Amino acid sequence: MRDGIFITDSQVHCYEMDTPERPWQGFLQGPKHATGEDMVKAMDDVGVDRALLISPSSLYGYDASYALEVYAKYPDRFALIKPFDPLSMEVSDEIDTWAKKKGVVGARLQLGREPLESSIQGFHTIVAAGGRAGIPVNVQCAANLHIFRELAERNPNTQLVIDHVGMLQPHIPPVPKVPFGDLENVLSLAKYENVAIKISGACTLSHMPYPYQDIWQPLSQIFEEYGVERCMWGTDWTRAVNFLNYEEGVSAFLNTDVISGSDRVELMGGTLAKIYKWSSDNVQ
Repeated sequence: MRDGIFITDSQVHCYEMDTPERPWQGFLQGPKHATGEDMVKAMDDVGVDRALLISPSSLYGYDASYALEVYAKYPDRFALIKPFDPLSMEVSDEIDTWAKKKGVVGARLQLGREPLESSIQGFHTIVAAGGRAGIPVNVQCAANLHIFRELAERNPNTQLVIDHVGMLQPHIPPVPKVPFGDLENVLSLAKYENVAIKISGACTLSHMPYPYQDIWQPLSQIFEEYGVERCMWGTDWTRAVNFLNYEEGVSAFLNTDVISGSDRVELMGGTLAKIYKWSSDNVQ
């Protein structure tokens, strides 16, 4: 705990080096490895108490076995979220099985920049299954906010979480000329009571160096529209390494005077604990 805040990062990734025993399926921007040990050390160094551990689909597909191994070693530091395949015929059962595992607090749906028509029904199946299982569904929906809107409308009993401020975020420089270009669409989704939003990776949308002063005007609009009780800070570590270090991603939010003390408590941990029902009883 730091400055009275139980700091919880809403998005980090852990992975081993590419080996024949656990081969990568693709590429993830970041260090050559970010093991559970690496991530815990990074968190300890900057005072982050715990984090949502998202199994990286770009490396491991829909296999969350490494995330489960990390959780087994550090059950007090991580809670788990994994992506699901919208084309799987058994995806409802897969989500139900996942939701029953120790440490699990959510599922993830990645729409992709140009989703296939054949995937659309699978999106709805995953969201509906998450609602039945009682876990939030995190949706990477940048460039597809119209699909997210339909998911929110058709599945009002499922807690949905917009990943990464709902914006396309760069993995390497440069930052887009208009990084918050879809802000109005993101703000319009606040009317759905079952929708929350991750303020994750926001520092990678800045044209300015630390402390990233140009992100606060658009973020303040999001805080105003959603209410801080539906907003969750996060770094998207390790994807963000080409823009900032982990300490900068934490202190930019911890030290800014744009956010009040009570709002900071909610934004950097309190809201997340409520949305994901993350307590020591239901995760460990």
